Amino acid sequence: MRSPSVFHARAPAFFLALAALLGTASCTTLAAPPAPAVADTSDPAEGFRAWVADFSKEALKAGISRTTIDATLGKARWLAQVIELDGAQPEFVRPVWQYLDIAVSAQRIVAGKTQRLLNARVLDGAADRYGVPASIITAIWGIESSYGTHFGNFRTIDALATLAYDGRRREWARSELIAALTIVDKGYMPAADLIGSWAGAMGHTQFLPSVYLRYAVDADGDGRRDIWSSTADVVASTANFLSQSGWRPSEPWGVEVRLPASFDYSHAELTVRQDSSAWAAEGVRTMEDQPLPAMQGASILTPAGERGPAVMVGNNFRVLLLYNSSTNYALAVSLLAQQIDGGPGLLASWPRQLKPLARADIQTMQAALNQLGMDAGDVDGVIGPATRAALRRFQASQSLVTDGYPTQELLQRLLQQQTKATRP
Repeated sequence: MRSPSVFHARAPAFFLALAALLGTASCTTLAAPPAPAVADTSDPAEGFRAWVADFSKEALKAGISRTTIDATLGKARWLAQVIELDGAQPEFVRPVWQYLDIAVSAQRIVAGKTQRLLNARVLDGAADRYGVPASIITAIWGIESSYGTHFGNFRTIDALATLAYDGRRREWARSELIAALTIVDKGYMPAADLIGSWAGAMGHTQFLPSVYLRYAVDADGDGRRDIWSSTADVVASTANFLSQSGWRPSEPWGVEVRLPASFDYSHAELTVRQDSSAWAAEGVRTMEDQPLPAMQGASILTPAGERGPAVMVGNNFRVLLLYNSSTNYALAVSLLAQQIDGGPGLLASWPRQLKPLARADIQTMQAALNQLGMDAGDVDGVIGPATRAALRRFQASQSLVTDGYPTQELLQRLLQQQTKATRP
């Protein structure tokens, strides 16, 4: 439910004080972006300057003016920290509940409710224009940058030039670098204002330069699409992205559900889609044992397997995945928005007693699955659809529930079977 626009002008003193405490911003002009990260001028990569000179020719061919190239790319700095962050991988694969504990913390929910009230006018205006709930926009803002308090302090040109020269995804970085140069060349924003994360995502809701070019909106009418300092532009740009990506105003993001005892967990994948009426016919119900909301092409997800909560998600959840391809991220945005609106979090409990797997454990698991002929795909330490499918095949061979969820217990069973299979 939307808050009345009067809260924009007359927020209670409690919320104004809380906003100051949490570092929240006013409804028309956001706090100034943080000072850019100091560049590492030691330039350890001797070829970086030569690469910049060579890439400048590509930028010219792409239509970037020589003046812009000289003033921006020509002064780009190598950032060793960017390469370190690009290559860093956590030792442990964090369980979904640990991610949600942080992403949808009590403090972030309270701050989101505060921002929802303080910025009711622009949020409600964007919701009316684009058909995206104000709480969803607010939740993305909260998760991407803690409502603008932490959106990074790397110069985008420097970060993308570093990644394009020596990152893991060089072609992608080259394309985004051209987009960033285009922003400057067309006069949309000065290069000095392009500030964001080490990976090139910019501003309060972390738009990549290519996304900025396509979806950023000048909602306050000042002639700039400013996702760094204008709340109106941040909110409208985010809503415009979701709207143009296919958001359906008539549908919710999803709903927590109770699964029947006979549920086939191999169907708990985003690729398995059917209308909510078909899921209902299989015995899927809401937690309150009420009829499911009307949703086309809905999927069932069990982020922690049979031991944890289950949700039915639809088109709008998949739109959130276009913002960030992680299902944990989309679930976090959805649950944060739901609680900003005064609704509940998930009612079912997470299996917090399960010990998390290290990335090396998952690689061991994938290797064992492959050796047993279960076809887990690449041994990369990442649990994706191929690994889950392989785990389900193994679980079926062991007469276990085929939820495809990796656990220490399942790993040990796999290793035992692998040992048996290799005995002479």
